[in-house]
Amino acid sequence: MINNELKIGLFYGSTTCYTEMAAEKIQAKIDQLMGYPCIELLNIKDVSLTQAEDFEILIFGISTWDFGELQEDWESKWQDISGLNLANKTVAIFGLGDQLGYAEWFQDAVGMLHDELLVLDCNFVGYWPNDGYDFIASKALTEDKSFFVGLCLDDENQYDLTDERIDNWCNQLIAEIETL
Repeated sequence: MINNELKIGLFYGSTTCYTEMAAEKIQAKIDQLMGYPCIELLNIKDVSLTQAEDFEILIFGISTWDFGELQEDWESKWQDISGLNLANKTVAIFGLGDQLGYAEWFQDAVGMLHDELLVLDCNFVGYWPNDGYDFIASKALTEDKSFFVGLCLDDENQYDLTDERIDNWCNQLIAEIETL
């Protein structure tokens, strides 16, 4: 059961502010669901990733650029991930991408981040169904290809679905965290 001492670190990188805006929406929704402010927003451009070790529950936000490339702030700190002590931490990932313009690389950065964190012995929550998307390939898919390894948003082509997806995902996260 979740208690009132819950603190969640939400770390994101954002070049064009879309990932930051999604992070703020996630913060507002989870804070609303919990009834108190529990999410601390941290832009990885301004903080060390080692601060993630201070939280039991983490949300990471990343966007995919061009042909499956990392967002610049994440790219500059990528080598730091392997040195983090995140064993037994609860982790969720969300990402932004363009499923039509880059259909062969849709949300690849989400999958790449998941793979980097997987070897750190994290407990993942927030896998997201891939129905309702139109893409060719993605590194963010689970092995059976029925889910993304995190919430996938496409503000370029499906902006009208973003708020509903965030609301549903936040409700899902809270339910999954409550069962831990």
